[in-house]
Amino acid sequence: MPHQDTDLVNWSELARTRGELGTAFLRILGYFREDGVKSIAAVEEAFRARNAAALVVPAHTLKGESAQFGAYRLSAMSEEIEMTARRCVETHESPDELIETIVALRPCFTETLALLDRDANPLVARRPVTFGRRVETPTQGFGRAG
Repeated sequence: MPHQDTDLVNWSELARTRGELGTAFLRILGYFREDGVKSIAAVEEAFRARNAAALVVPAHTLKGESAQFGAYRLSAMSEEIEMTARRCVETHESPDELIETIVALRPCFTETLALLDRDANPLVARRPVTFGRRVETPTQGFGRAG
């Protein structure tokens, strides 16, 4: 699958978006999550019905929103779905050739959101690393005869 060569997230694009959105970043990321779930469900439903025309709008929406957050792989997959669906509408063909991309769309969305969430959570990014060593505290060993 050619999309595997595309980065899940372009971090410089995400940083640019974060800077532009400022304090609204987390709220807009939440909208992306909600809209993405709806768009993917609509893509899957349209594909099950073999309705190429119904694939176009949710794929187009997901393509644009993904690109905004630097989610390049998800955006590329969505663009392939959109463009192939448009061609299928024009040629009166079934969108069967999209099965692999559509099956991979939801897992890609889930994996992408996990990365975006991890990056958006300052506590996760700043958690101290102890490299497997226990940090001794004054209460350890309390009550032991020395």
